[in-house]
Amino acid sequence: MYQLGDVKKIVLPGDPIDVQGKMRNGVYRGQDNRYYSEYFGTLQVNDQFVDVVPFSGQYIPRKGDKVIGKVIEVGPSTWTVDINSPYFAMLHMNDTPWRMSSGDLKRYLNAGDYVYAKIMSVNEIKESWLTLKEPGLKKLEGGHMVLIHASRVPRVIGKGGGMVNMVKELTATRIIIGQNGLIWIDGPIEGVTMAIAAIEMIEREAHTEGLTARVESFLKELKGEKDGSQQNKADQ
Repeated sequence: MYQLGDVKKIVLPGDPIDVQGKMRNGVYRGQDNRYYSEYFGTLQVNDQFVDVVPFSGQYIPRKGDKVIGKVIEVGPSTWTVDINSPYFAMLHMNDTPWRMSSGDLKRYLNAGDYVYAKIMSVNEIKESWLTLKEPGLKKLEGGHMVLIHASRVPRVIGKGGGMVNMVKELTATRIIIGQNGLIWIDGPIEGVTMAIAAIEMIEREAHTEGLTARVESFLKELKGEKDGSQQNKADQ
C-alpha cells in the first residue's frame, strides 16, 4: 500500500493504485472496481489527493492548481484561456475582482493577455473553470514567460520553496510559477536572463541529486562574470 508522504514513486500504465478514499487524478477504475494508473509517471500522495503526474505529454488540469494561462478568445461574458493543456479553460466575468457588464470584457482582459489563476472546478471531460478571486491571483503584465514540463515544477519550486527563492534572490527577479509549467519572470534583463538559464538547468537535471547547490554555484558564477564585466567597462 502507498503511504502518505510517498512523493516520487514511479508507476506504469495499468499499475494498481490504492486511492485510500481520496480525490484522484491520473487514475481510472477498472471493471473489478480497483483503480489503476493512466500514465507512466510519478505517484504523488497527500492528505487530499492521489495523483499520477505523467513524465510526458501536456498538463492535465486539476482542481485547486494555480496556473498561468493565455487568453485566446473573448466572449460576451467569458474568456477562453490556454493553460498548456489539451483542454482549454474558461474564466467567467463573475470570477474576477472587476465589476463589469456583459460585452465589456476586452477592457480588462484581451486576447494575448496572461493571467495567474486558480482552477476552480474540472468536469468529467477535463473542461475547467478558473477564478481570479483569491489573494495573489491576477493579470500578469510585462515580464517574460518560460515553459517547462509540468512534472518538473516541484523541482523548480524546491523543498519549502527553497530553490525558487534562491533563484529570485541571486537574480533580483520576481517569479510566479504555474503548476501547468508556465513560469513568469520579471526584473532587470540581466537577472531575467540568469533566472531563465537556471530554470532550464533545473528542468534538464531535475532527476539528479545535489541540484540546489549546483544551481547556486552556477548563478553565483554567472553573477560574478557579469559584475566583473561591468566593472571592466567602468574602469575603461
